[in-house]
Amino acid sequence: MMFYDLFSGVKWEVRANDHYFHQSCRRKSFLCFRWGRYADNVVRSYKYTPLTFLPLNLYEQFQRVANLFFLLIVILQSVPIIATIPWYSTMLPLLFVLLVRGCKDLATDLVSLSFFFKTVKWKDVRVGDILQVHKDQVIPADLLLLCSTEPHSLCYVETADIDGETNLKFRQALSVTHTELNGDSVKQNLAAFDGIVWCEKPNGNLHSFKGELHWKGERHLLDTDHLLLRGTVLRNTDIAYGLAIYTGSDSKILQNCGKLKLKNTQVEMLLNKTVLVILLFMITTALLLAVGAGLFEHRVSPKYDVVSVLQRDSSPAYLGFITFWGYIILLSPSMPMSLYITFEVIHMVHCLLIGWDIEMYWEDNNSPAQARTTTLNEELGQVGHLLSDKTGTLTQNRLLFRQCFIAGHIYGLLISLMLFSPLDLSWNRFSCGGLKFSDQRLVDKLRERSSPECQEFFTALALCHTVMSEWRDGLPHYQAASPDEEALVCAARELGWVFLSRTRETLTISEMGLTRNYQLLALLDFTSKRRRMSVLVRDPGGQLKLYCKGADIVVLERLQRDWPLQESTERALELFAQGCLRTLCVAVRSVPEALWTEWSRTLSQAGTSTGNQETVLEEIYDQMEKDLTLLGVTAIEDRLQEGVPETIATLRRAGLKVWVLTGDKTETAVNVGYACKLMDPDTILIQGEELRSENTVYISTKILSKMTKAPEWGAKFVALSDQCQSVLCCRVTPAQKAEVVEMVRKHSTSITMAIGDGANDVNMIKTAHIGVGLCGVEGSQAVQNADFALAQFRFLRRLLLVHGHWSYYRICILLRYFLYKTTAFALVHIWYSFYNGFSAQPMYESWFISLYTTLYTSLPIQCMGFFEQDVSAKSCLCWPEIYSIGQKEQLFNPLVLAITLLYSVYTSIILFFIPMGILQYSALDYQTLAVTVQTSYNFVSYSVAAVVFSLVAFFLSTLALHSTRLFTASPKDYFFLGIHVCRLIIVHVKNISPKEEMHLIK
Repeated sequence: MMFYDLFSGVKWEVRANDHYFHQSCRRKSFLCFRWGRYADNVVRSYKYTPLTFLPLNLYEQFQRVANLFFLLIVILQSVPIIATIPWYSTMLPLLFVLLVRGCKDLATDLVSLSFFFKTVKWKDVRVGDILQVHKDQVIPADLLLLCSTEPHSLCYVETADIDGETNLKFRQALSVTHTELNGDSVKQNLAAFDGIVWCEKPNGNLHSFKGELHWKGERHLLDTDHLLLRGTVLRNTDIAYGLAIYTGSDSKILQNCGKLKLKNTQVEMLLNKTVLVILLFMITTALLLAVGAGLFEHRVSPKYDVVSVLQRDSSPAYLGFITFWGYIILLSPSMPMSLYITFEVIHMVHCLLIGWDIEMYWEDNNSPAQARTTTLNEELGQVGHLLSDKTGTLTQNRLLFRQCFIAGHIYGLLISLMLFSPLDLSWNRFSCGGLKFSDQRLVDKLRERSSPECQEFFTALALCHTVMSEWRDGLPHYQAASPDEEALVCAARELGWVFLSRTRETLTISEMGLTRNYQLLALLDFTSKRRRMSVLVRDPGGQLKLYCKGADIVVLERLQRDWPLQESTERALELFAQGCLRTLCVAVRSVPEALWTEWSRTLSQAGTSTGNQETVLEEIYDQMEKDLTLLGVTAIEDRLQEGVPETIATLRRAGLKVWVLTGDKTETAVNVGYACKLMDPDTILIQGEELRSENTVYISTKILSKMTKAPEWGAKFVALSDQCQSVLCCRVTPAQKAEVVEMVRKHSTSITMAIGDGANDVNMIKTAHIGVGLCGVEGSQAVQNADFALAQFRFLRRLLLVHGHWSYYRICILLRYFLYKTTAFALVHIWYSFYNGFSAQPMYESWFISLYTTLYTSLPIQCMGFFEQDVSAKSCLCWPEIYSIGQKEQLFNPLVLAITLLYSVYTSIILFFIPMGILQYSALDYQTLAVTVQTSYNFVSYSVAAVVFSLVAFFLSTLALHSTRLFTASPKDYFFLGIHVCRLIIVHVKNISPKEEMHLIK
């Protein structure tokens, strides 16, 4: 137990091959109760079980206030003294809504359940088991790599399904387990392995792991490089053996699966407020009508014997109380119960239409558009601010090595690819082609070895990376974490500095045909915060060197004081920026042995630190990456995607404020802005407080930091940007991208959309109202965290201007119509109250109340919600100004809703008082009046075919439901005034049988 004092916080114990120990602590569960320590390896990705589906689904559905409200109405209807209409008139629509939503949830859950069947072969894996994994198999649990069939027990894994990165990553077993367990009797050795692992408790951090292996009286440190994560795929390795550390729900990938944040649209929030207003209006009206009932009982009822008999000597106050609840039941249809389920169905159909749009399908990688959420469709038609990444989003992210700066000279000609003539590289047996660099001077210097600076520069490119090599047809092919790394390593390969292979401790390269092995002592990995990476190696001559490459603004500030060629370097960077080229600086530092000994000891201490490990490592890295000597600058071309300028120009015409957030230097970003039509040729660039018309603001990272941290600055900046064409933010880190989006959301009322293609855009995508991920070459992490996924930036024009506008128009019409028809339907009861003594007498018969919303009037508006178009797709694209309808909320705002509700009042007056005025003095009975009013309501519909269907359904249902047989079987369901009064009087006067009563009534 002394271990806890030395390695505090690491309390997860795994004993190899000890089934009894782990079985005794196995985690078990019953319903919502769980106990035990170690999870099994069964992935329960489904939400429901046969035992929990009904209670859990009902609990989720009654989280909605509308469903809970109608459940309370059903309970009130079950109380005979206050029930004004039969209980089933509300129960049937409520059951229909619950059933449809339940079936949808069950179908979604069954899709998740199918994944469970795929993993059933893994279900018997337990913590402490030693597994054998073969090439191209998915890792079934988080495993500690013990050994593999590769030299030095290396192992290569593909992590695309976890972090979205497409490159291979290498893992390597501990030297002690590689040496002791490998050999001819590897399986016997593994069966006898009795090591104990102490590590951190299960958590969702995919890039961190710390622990120790206790074996044969020794302790060995463990880190991320020793761990094979569940969900990764074993590649380029025949067999790997691992010890199960975390299984099932304890594995890092499942610990990392948090709940998604539910995004609500502005339309839905306004709808919820409107429903609340309707509820308050309904309660107020019921209260006033209850007061009217009490006054009627007190002043009018005593004058009429028939009414006195009906009231049976009830006090006015008691009658008013009972009538209040009766009117609550009677007016409850004004709450649009079926609206929510119709709302969801139409959202789902809109998502399907987006995915089926052939105009947004990219054949090159078989990628259609995807709607990954079903709640934000209408908000696509209201976007006011578009915040976009540059690299990979506006550009192709297929990088070409075009120029470089070495020792005061610029190499490479920036000419059109149409006029490009490739170099003769037949002398290089490792050449794979594809180099778009043209300058024979550099090739001659490298082949003649006449420039040590050029040799050192390309040595740095061949060593300073995390690229994995894969040999095909005798040639090295590379898999890199980023296109930048791949472009640089490929360029070095074509020019004679070939990266051959790597292990955990060595790097092997070929320098003009001479193979050299470098000992890898430390790798200071690239992060979006550091914006650089470094490797510390020992060359074949024994000299220690630290090679560093990164963004120019980061590397230049770490160079030695008064470094040479400063002016020519700055001039080269400016020329590269004018050519819209991305630049990286490459530097080197010679390291004395004594200094490395000190660093090594500090790194080891940081590796076992239980506190702020990242902070400690950052301080060490800063000490290592200073006093650098500049080797040169790389210049890489990243061409714009097809259709980007036209798309941005069209979106600007539509009224969108386009912001581009990039890590590039100002000159590069500005030139790209002109190329993609973010800015016009006559645009005036401003920086600071100066303001002109038709301007573009460009902001540096230092100013941006101040604005995001100071609310008053942020508010002024957003107000300033609203008067400009566009905004260009340079030298922006991924964290600042999210801060900019948050700043715009906070100080602006418009809908924000963020679009990006890489992992560094995830925070920005998740922060915006709507996040769009592009299926780029940097993996799928942006898509996995986005609300919508596209293959190309140009498809954004159709997504917003066509599908966005249509969705906003359709859903606004749907919501307004639902509010209109339900309130008009319920208001008739209020007008009828003035004719029935405020007695909460229903205007309609019970079956009509049940079927009005679910059958008679649902199909017409659904057809509109699915297919209605105010303008064609071609018109939306030709006249993007139409899009401003959604931005200005012209179809759904408080004024429009007020007009809609006033119109429903007008409709209810017309549909009630005209039939009442015609029929009240005629010989026709109340049933005729009710059917007449009911029929008039079915003409309040749209769409010819849907209206015809609704009317046919109404008349057939009315004929069937008003038959003599149904009336005889259940006379209480036909609550018509004349029959009701006559029946009460007859029963009051004489006790007769139901048959005699029916005969007397007729």
